[in-house]
Amino acid sequence: MTQPTNDTITTYFLAEGRQTGAEVAAQLAAFIRAATTSLDIAIYDFRLAPPTATVIAAALHERAAAGVAIRIAYDADKPPQPLMAAADPAPAGTGAFVQALGLPFRRIGGQKLMHNKYVVRDGATPNAAVWTGSLNFTDDAWTLQENNVITLASAEAATEYAQDFTQLWEREHIEGTGNVAAPTLALRYGGQAATAHILFSPANGMTIDEQVALTVARAQRRVRLCSMLLNSGALLNALEDVQRVGAVPIDGIYDQTQMAQVLLQWQDVPHNHWKINAVERIVAATHLVGKASTPYSPTSRHDFMHNKIIVVDDTVITGSYNFSRSAEENAENVLFIQSAPLADHYSTYIDGLKAHYAR
Repeated sequence: MTQPTNDTITTYFLAEGRQTGAEVAAQLAAFIRAATTSLDIAIYDFRLAPPTATVIAAALHERAAAGVAIRIAYDADKPPQPLMAAADPAPAGTGAFVQALGLPFRRIGGQKLMHNKYVVRDGATPNAAVWTGSLNFTDDAWTLQENNVITLASAEAATEYAQDFTQLWEREHIEGTGNVAAPTLALRYGGQAATAHILFSPANGMTIDEQVALTVARAQRRVRLCSMLLNSGALLNALEDVQRVGAVPIDGIYDQTQMAQVLLQWQDVPHNHWKINAVERIVAATHLVGKASTPYSPTSRHDFMHNKIIVVDDTVITGSYNFSRSAEENAENVLFIQSAPLADHYSTYIDGLKAHYAR
């Protein structure tokens, strides 16, 4: 996470076997320990075993003892549903872990998922910052999966995330949340000016889906995918249109195993049959590299290619939002960041993953 000191954006990239759980715990603990007034944590999956649990619990309890107000909102109280890979299921255990911390918490219910993975530090103060991205707080996520973390040292960004968190906290349900104004934020990365636009679902789910597809459709130089799933109809149409014209290269990496399970599910849904053909055409035409992860079960090895990244020209799209129909109705966050050096940095990360899994 080391960038020039005047940058307001920092990044942290993970890949299977590249980092230890202790290293990730140290990164998150450092972010937590910098808090002076408040920490609001919206997390889908929070289950750690010693020693990583000890590191994070110690950081949280240290800040609580110093008077920092800490609140944790997590996904809970879901109706029984069939096992669906596209829903990004998490094993049980988050509730027990969070409650054992002894800090204020809220269970966030709803038909869909509270799928965020963000921490808001110190609200709208000069010390304000946001930790977000695709990374759940689990040992598997920290050691076996490909994920990205992005932090924004910005009171304006923290204000937006704090509004979303407050809606989740007060409603204790995802319905009606994500209704946050979305101004363009002025940031910095690589010593250069950057801009960011942040959106939250479910309130802006359809807008996110449309904006992702529109950004891809307008590509001039490159479209690079680094995504667990590719099942948004709007995105698939945009990718096929770009590929059909042939002026802009499309490449990247996805989770081949998890996507194969989605294709099997679509066979039983007639109105999704066209998506099966679209995905197969896109993968074949663009030579997307697939990670062969372990088929999902609650007790399996959770080694997914878990990123949710698209790089289009000099724009990076990332966050907790899988590019799927389900994500529109989940509680999610997604960032559209315009920055040439940041897009190149993410592109280099994608190159490394492609080279590794192409073997």
